[in-house]
Amino acid sequence: MNYEVKSILESLLFASPRPLSIGEIRQVFSGVADKSEDLAIKAFKKLKPNEIEQELNILRDEYEALGRSWRLTCVAGSWQFVCQSEYAPWIRFLTGEKPRPPRLTLPALETLAIIAYRQPMTRAEMEEIRGVSVDGVIGTLLERKLVEQRGKADLPGRPTLYGTTSDFLQYFGIASLDDLPDASELRRYTPAPLQTVVPDTDSEETAQTELPLDPSGKPIDNVPETENSEEAKNTEPNTDSNSNQE
Repeated sequence: MNYEVKSILESLLFASPRPLSIGEIRQVFSGVADKSEDLAIKAFKKLKPNEIEQELNILRDEYEALGRSWRLTCVAGSWQFVCQSEYAPWIRFLTGEKPRPPRLTLPALETLAIIAYRQPMTRAEMEEIRGVSVDGVIGTLLERKLVEQRGKADLPGRPTLYGTTSDFLQYFGIASLDDLPDASELRRYTPAPLQTVVPDTDSEETAQTELPLDPSGKPIDNVPETENSEEAKNTEPNTDSNSNQE
């Protein structure tokens, strides 16, 4: 009997109750080859991970071309069959509505994005970027298993390092961190040192001496005298007449 890798992969994914990684699939091929006397089956023991991945990609493209109600996808490095989202109402009715965890708050999403693009990192580094404490947010992310501790940093006090988990990839439906949207600015971000703003004591004086602008926005050098200024001149005391009267 002739066995095709693609057909074996398809049967494994249909029968498996959970997603399968390429490493797990390779173990199945190797284990069956060790127990079989069939030379065709034994040949699968030499399958390389990249060859398995290539066959999985071919399967995925074939299913996409068929336009079926399900598709093959890779999430968090593991492959599985999933139904198209437009059929969710019927599936929910069949399986029952499952309680979903509450959505992440905006501060939690911001902190999670910082960790995802700059991991591993310490709490102090997160707070330096966000400008606020992240103690409560980190507790939530740890409880939801979206981040995990990644050892200690080689810094004074040995602060804990944090990074994302495979549950993070599943939460956002991506195969690996390489599938994250491009955020080169966030990766390169370096917090600027705090600066003290010195008030401009000459601002009021400057505002009083500023020249008016014409409709085009240019300063007017020769400002015509107003009626008020003429009246002011006319009402100035005549020092000469006063001195003569004396």
